[in-house]
Amino acid sequence: MRSTTPRKSPSPYTRITVFVLLILFLVLLPAGTIAHLLTEAWWFEAVNYSEVFWKILKARSLVWLGTFLVYSIFLWFNYALAMRITQNSGFRLLEGTEFELYAKNFPNFIAAFFIFILAFTAAGASIDGWETILKFIHATDFNTTDPIYERDIGFYVFQLPFYQGIQNWLLMLFLSGFLVSAPIYLLKGSIDPEIGNWKYIISGKPKTHLSILLAAIAILFAVGFWLGRYDLLYTSGGVVYGAGYTDTHAITHYLWLMMFLAIAEAILLLVSLRQKSIALPGYGLVIYLLALVFIRGIYPSFQQQFIVEPNELSKEKPYLQYNIAYTRQAYDLDSIQTKQYPANPTLTREDLDEHQATLRNIRLWDYRPLLSTYRQLQEIRLYYKFSDLDIDRYTLNGNYRQVMLAPRELDYDRVPTRARTWVNKHLKYTHGYGLVMSPVNKVTPEGLPELFIKNIPPESTVNLQVSQPRIYYGEETDNYIFTNTSTPEFDYPLGDENASNFYEGIGGVPMNTLWRRLVYAYDLGNLKVLISNYFTPESHIHYYRNIEERITKIAPFLRFDSDPYITLIDGKLKWLIDAYTVSDRYPYSEPVSEIENAQIILETDNENQLQSGDFNYVRNSVKVVVDAYDGTIEFLAIDDEDPVLATYKKIFPQLFHSPETISDELIDHFRYPLNLYQIQAQMYLSYHMTDPEVFYNQEDLWRFPEAVFQEEERLIEPYYLIMRLPEAGAGEEFVLIMPFTPVNKDNMVAWMAARSDGENYGTALLYEFPKQELIYGPGQIEARINQNPQISEQLTLWSQEGSNVIRGDLLVIPIEESILYVQPIYLRATEGELPELKRVIVAYNQDIVMETSLDRALAAIFGNEQAQREELPTDIRAIPTPGNLTEAALQTFRQAQEAAQAGNWTEYGRLSDKLETILEQLNREVESTPSLSQ
Repeated sequence: MRSTTPRKSPSPYTRITVFVLLILFLVLLPAGTIAHLLTEAWWFEAVNYSEVFWKILKARSLVWLGTFLVYSIFLWFNYALAMRITQNSGFRLLEGTEFELYAKNFPNFIAAFFIFILAFTAAGASIDGWETILKFIHATDFNTTDPIYERDIGFYVFQLPFYQGIQNWLLMLFLSGFLVSAPIYLLKGSIDPEIGNWKYIISGKPKTHLSILLAAIAILFAVGFWLGRYDLLYTSGGVVYGAGYTDTHAITHYLWLMMFLAIAEAILLLVSLRQKSIALPGYGLVIYLLALVFIRGIYPSFQQQFIVEPNELSKEKPYLQYNIAYTRQAYDLDSIQTKQYPANPTLTREDLDEHQATLRNIRLWDYRPLLSTYRQLQEIRLYYKFSDLDIDRYTLNGNYRQVMLAPRELDYDRVPTRARTWVNKHLKYTHGYGLVMSPVNKVTPEGLPELFIKNIPPESTVNLQVSQPRIYYGEETDNYIFTNTSTPEFDYPLGDENASNFYEGIGGVPMNTLWRRLVYAYDLGNLKVLISNYFTPESHIHYYRNIEERITKIAPFLRFDSDPYITLIDGKLKWLIDAYTVSDRYPYSEPVSEIENAQIILETDNENQLQSGDFNYVRNSVKVVVDAYDGTIEFLAIDDEDPVLATYKKIFPQLFHSPETISDELIDHFRYPLNLYQIQAQMYLSYHMTDPEVFYNQEDLWRFPEAVFQEEERLIEPYYLIMRLPEAGAGEEFVLIMPFTPVNKDNMVAWMAARSDGENYGTALLYEFPKQELIYGPGQIEARINQNPQISEQLTLWSQEGSNVIRGDLLVIPIEESILYVQPIYLRATEGELPELKRVIVAYNQDIVMETSLDRALAAIFGNEQAQREELPTDIRAIPTPGNLTEAALQTFRQAQEAAQAGNWTEYGRLSDKLETILEQLNREVESTPSLSQ
């Protein structure tokens, strides 16, 4: 019986709303998209990477358009077929409802709307597949095969994701076709759930149509099970990461069974086309679902519990070997050379004399208190900011020195509120200025760092000059700016006034036409860009100025180190960022994120940083250089053996620069990447064990040591150091080192050095201590420091006198075959933010001393004042009084100045070292003479 409820027609307001939304969708959204694409194209053209932009845009567009068209055509075909088959039937299920009028008068419109939504959604979901498709087309072999299926690793990295993507794409296509067709048959009564026997709820042509769709879906499920065998190589949760015994002997059989059952179901669906009932595919579906639920849960569990677990080591041993071998390959742990380090307590004064370069570069300045000191002394104005400290090395006045440096960036958020106008933000406050540089070991009499480069404009006391100090691109440059306008930019503070500047670089995108200004005004959503009188035909807009955002925009397929560092090369400031190729498809390799009790924190808000940790293969194959002034970007390919990079080079042949184009000055500042080292060290804690039985028992598991910083125990971080590795004939080099301790003890078992200089760049060495000897770890040294009555009483006394005692990083310094431990001590006023370096603690063997300087601490352990005096240059050894030392210092200073004026930097470096020695001796004489020190 039909309902007598009056039918409601759409209200005028509803029609107006639909019309307005349609206009917004068809006009405004595309206009915004087109405007943004234009600005993106102009930006890529300005940075000389148009090829990358158009390649990615073309790939994304083709994937989106292809998916949209195929889905639209296929879904409309299925809808039209269903409507044609049921053309003599009305929408019986909607009779008497308010939807009957819509279904009767606008069926095609409604169907087109839903088909459009489905196709649009599928296209959007598929668009990120552009990279998978291009990597499949340009795949590179690894020339290494997996141990189970014996396929090249390149199959898993480049081809398997494509096959799985196609399978999912087709599966969703046919499921969508079913979802479009089945409701038509249901609404028109061709599917009648009220029929008493389920076998006959559908018949005839509707049954044929849906059966073919379901058969295709079943075949695609079968393909999914077949491809799913390869996913076993990434299984986690057991004693083995990757396929274990149960996976290869039970789950593999289950997957084959489910594949055949899915194929059988497809055959039954096709066979049932000749029958009136759907009994055969119905029974087949029940069997399929029962197998899916019960066999997957029972058979592998039985195998694991009764066959594997009673004999787990013997059963899993081969798979443990695979896990160890392939994890070491994926993280390049096999390249780490292992050596023995005896740690003999035989260090002498003569040994120290031979390692003066190492001692001169021991980092007495911890980056955390030093950053606070920089901010107090050198930010100059409230709108400048030191966001981070970087560590690097330079040859200064003939000496190879480790330095700490920080760029002085402009932070617009610090500008006073009343001055935050549109003109100031985008036209005036455009750039930071200069940097600060100091050696890692120098301290003024006030306990502050000695600055090699300081102030605005930059003043240098070494043979490094800053010819272009302006920083338009950095870590704090998050807003867009305009240059070459009719108003000058603020350059730097100059007394009571401000110096001004006009940009002269090649950076930025030209805004030389009214059309471009119009497009940018629309894209940025700011009419001032169009109507402001400050713009000229030479004006440029600078955006994507944050270096991390900038390089990610060009190469979104790379991962980047979380610690970009500034360099000074030929007077120009350049950022260096380490870039990585990664994959999560390396068989049997354990991802960092899967490691139990991982000590390093890999979480990050930026998925393009290496610290996201969702990968199991990594190589530092690319170095990125960004000029801080003009924003030019270079992607330097440094690893020709990385298959992932080789594939990207095929896709983007103009993106990467070859190693031959890299200057020696730039190579001199390459350093072993911090994030890569952290991840390799984390993996090495367990994967240094190559014996599967030892690995299974976790007999030799290591951990990172802990030390005290500001009264809190924290993990020791890897640290850079200029030192001479214990190898015959090797000189001082820049290395990144880290000690290791056993997981349940505090003694040291090994330390690892990653090298950064010359032909040794990128290699790592592991030095293992004798297992039968006790080598103090950092935690044990910290405990011995706390137990030393003189040291602990002094630190407690300072803490009670209105000062905060800051204990810096405890550094482990290998010298010859021995170990030195060095820890700086800083004092900071309770209400202040200016830490001062006041003491240095040195521990060696059984001795622990705390002195006012590193030299005095070493003298207290390895020699007295007379021994120190004998270390002075021969021409000042006989000088007995502070007065004569002062005269000698003045004479040496004048000689050094003459050498500098003559350009004889080798002599200048020798005289500078001599002057340093005299001044240190003078300081000791003054402190040891009561009448002078009072």
